Amino acid sequence: MKKQIIAIFQFYRDGFREMTWGRTLWWLILVKLFVIFVILKLFFFPSFLKGKTEQEKQEYVGTELIDRALEESKEIH
Repeated sequence: MKKQIIAIFQFYRDGFREMTWGRTLWWLILVKLFVIFVILKLFFFPSFLKGKTEQEKQEYVGTELIDRALEESKEIH
């Protein structure tokens, strides 16, 4: 079992060392993930709960859940 794990690790290690285009593609993937999770979150998904107390957060989330459930039930009927 241990030999198999070492062999698998060496296989991937050697494969990543020998990559030419793969390395560039991995950088592209990492940059895209950074843009998706950091840049878009900062500009398009503001934190509505920032600066609120625990009680205010609970009330806000509860109200939003109830309002959205009521809207969906109106759309269905």
